[in-house]
Amino acid sequence: MINLSRDIQSLSTFKRNTNELINQMKETGNPMVLTVNGKAELVVQDAAAYQKLMDTLEKLETLIGIKKGLEDIATANTQSLNHFIEEMQQKYGILG
Repeated sequence: MINLSRDIQSLSTFKRNTNELINQMKETGNPMVLTVNGKAELVVQDAAAYQKLMDTLEKLETLIGIKKGLEDIATANTQSLNHFIEEMQQKYGILG
């Protein structure tokens, strides 16, 4: 979670204290919001924390896909594998 007093800095402060603020991001795992003229403009994040975020997003997308599939099964919005293969052969000449 972003700490408003620590994780929001001006771009000029970030430029002056880059090493210190990078170390802070590595220690906390929190991203840093950089402001320009008092408005949030950029978010900077440690690579490991970014990778964790991307991994979490991928898992979430997978769960959404599974949920959609289960909803399709529950509502009988499905087709047989044989029908699918026939359709692909007709449309694309594949799976032959």
